[in-house]
Amino acid sequence: MIDTIFALATPPGRGAIAVLRLSGPGVEAALTALGATRLTPRMASVRNLSHAGDHIDQALVLRFVAPNSYTGEDAAELHLHGGRAVIEAASRALIALGLRPADPGEFTRRAFQNGRMDLAQAEAVADLIDAETSAQAKQALGQLDGKLSETYACFRRDLLHALALVEAEIDFPDEEVPDNLARTAGPVLDRLGADLRRAVDTGRRGERVRDGYRIVLIGETNAGKSSLFNALVAREAAIVTPIAGTTRDVLDADLVIGGYAVTLSDTAGLRDSDDPVEAEGVRRARLRAEQADLRVWVRAPGDPDGVAANYVKDGDLIVATKSDLGAGSADDEYETLAVSTVTGAGLAELREWIAARLARDLSGADFPAVTQERHRLRLLEALESVDAARAALNVAPEMAGDDLRRAADALGRVTGAIGVEDILGEVFSTFCIGK
Repeated sequence: MIDTIFALATPPGRGAIAVLRLSGPGVEAALTALGATRLTPRMASVRNLSHAGDHIDQALVLRFVAPNSYTGEDAAELHLHGGRAVIEAASRALIALGLRPADPGEFTRRAFQNGRMDLAQAEAVADLIDAETSAQAKQALGQLDGKLSETYACFRRDLLHALALVEAEIDFPDEEVPDNLARTAGPVLDRLGADLRRAVDTGRRGERVRDGYRIVLIGETNAGKSSLFNALVAREAAIVTPIAGTTRDVLDADLVIGGYAVTLSDTAGLRDSDDPVEAEGVRRARLRAEQADLRVWVRAPGDPDGVAANYVKDGDLIVATKSDLGAGSADDEYETLAVSTVTGAGLAELREWIAARLARDLSGADFPAVTQERHRLRLLEALESVDAARAALNVAPEMAGDDLRRAADALGRVTGAIGVEDILGEVFSTFCIGK
């Protein structure tokens, strides 16, 4: 028998209202035992709750009848006064009535298992709860509405269509089917392969919206990186001194620019050094620069083209700092902005430039962004199988059929259409209690 579960759906601690959610076959009996009777489904009613002769609270109670609830089961919400004693009394009463506290993500897992949403939509619930920027919320809402799932479903339909053509030639060679029927799947697979490649290419975009776009400040020692870092994060997060090599490690700060989450990193100045501590800082700076989505090269007036110049690449931004002391060194090949952290000149323009770069890199694509590493890996697996099937189509249709089945299996694992038990624990373990 399925357990009936409950959990606090509002943040713990003192508050005006606390909401306890209940779900499972024992909800009706539990409400009756607490004194919450004669409830109209989906309508709020005030009831005095009590158990074993003890008054718990005067609460607002909502009842939902299966399958018309979040989980697809009988469910209820108890809107209590938010004091700790009230919450604890209600929880003790529910446990005494045979309910148990929910595990992380168990409400949404039941919603998935009862067909209220697919796995990609369930992951969007967690992303929406964790969203801290407008871009993150918008992306999660699109996924929750089923946009990503619809795209994956279209991919899978194309796969099954191609597989049907291949299987028809394999299974019915003596029947009246057109010659070389399997080869007619070629255009379908060509189109599908192109769509899958585009989906994989957008994968990093969705992950960056969700996890944060990585911007790294890098350059020579004493170029003004730490001062620029402090100016952008609007606090004295990094130590600033006139001594070269003050910054020895990577310092990160999270901020929001243009509605997007950004992780900004200050790094050690690039130079050759015999000091093992500074040399390690330089190594970490170079590594972080290689991993960055955007590198901002910081140069002060009169800086030579030293070690840093060897690492500048297309798409990097050069910031000429200390513009209050004189004209920064321009660069004809790369876009350059002049700023001063003393007077504030150029800082607004720099933020606007970064916001425009974020919008360019993270928005505007027609394909719904892949938001999870798990999705991207499955798409890569499907793409590899589709490419293998296309190569085998004209010479070995049987092998092409096997490849297409593997591709369909990979796509099915994204939304939970097939083979999901091995990934359910991983997905729902990241949820908060009460969701």
